[in-house]
Order: sequence, then C-alpha cells, then structure tokens
Amino acid sequence: MQIVHTLVELFIEAVPTVIIVLLFYLLLRFTFFLPLVRTMDERSARTEGARREAEASQSAAREKTRAYEEALRKARATVYAEQDVARRAIMEQRAAAARDARSRAMERVQNEKDQIAQEIAAAQAQLESTTPQLAAEIVRTLLVPNSGPRPASEAR
Repeated sequence: MQIVHTLVELFIEAVPTVIIVLLFYLLLRFTFFLPLVRTMDERSARTEGARREAEASQSAAREKTRAYEEALRKARATVYAEQDVARRAIMEQRAAAARDARSRAMERVQNEKDQIAQEIAAAQAQLESTTPQLAAEIVRTLLVPNSGPRPASEAR
C-alpha cells in the first residue's frame, strides 16, 4: 500500500508540472505553431502558383518556339524556291547562250566549208583549163630530144 500512497503523492506533485507543460503547449501552439503552419501553407500555395505560372510560361515559350521554327521553315522553303527559280533562269540563259554560240559556230563552219568548196572548184577549174597546155608541153618535152623545157610563152 505504501507504493500506492507514494504513487499518489508523486502524481499530485506532478499535476502542476503537467498543467504547466499543457499550458506551455497551448501557448506555443496558438502563438507559434499555428502562424508557422499558416505561413508554410501560404508559402506552399505561392510556390504551387509560381510553379503553375512557370509551366504556363514554358508552354507558351514552347509554342512560340514552334511557331518561330515553322515560320523559319516556311521562309527557308520560300528562299529555296526563289533560288531554284533563279538557278533555272540562269541555266536557261546559259543553255540559250550555248545554243546561240553553237549555231554561230555551225554557221561559221558552214561558211568556211562553202568557201573551201569554192576554192576547190576554182582550183579544179584552173587545173582543167591548164591541163591541155601542160599535156602539150609534156608531150613536146618528151618528143623533142634536147630542147629542154620551154617557157610557157614560147609554147604557144
């Protein structure tokens, strides 16, 4: 029984300490912990809001980047198409210049061929006109023994 009596005394002596600890807990809870929890909740809400805003900004930036890349791709395609048109025009000009040069060269070759043909015809005509004279002179040279070649003016 003494143990029970000692326990009751200890319990009675501990009551003021428990009351002080309980009061201290309540005081700290209302003056420190509740404002701290409210501040942390507010901070968390602001952080979430900022995170959502950042995600929205990133999404908008991605969309703008995509639009920019699409516009850039279209601009490049337009430039490439213009370059292709210009290249084709230059190639056509080169081909036309080559055709023109080729036709002038062919014309010149044909003129030279015609001129050579005329010179050949003139040379043949001259040969045909001088052939009887040359034949007569050759015959005279062969038939007349020591007479030697005569000048063309004497042969007539």
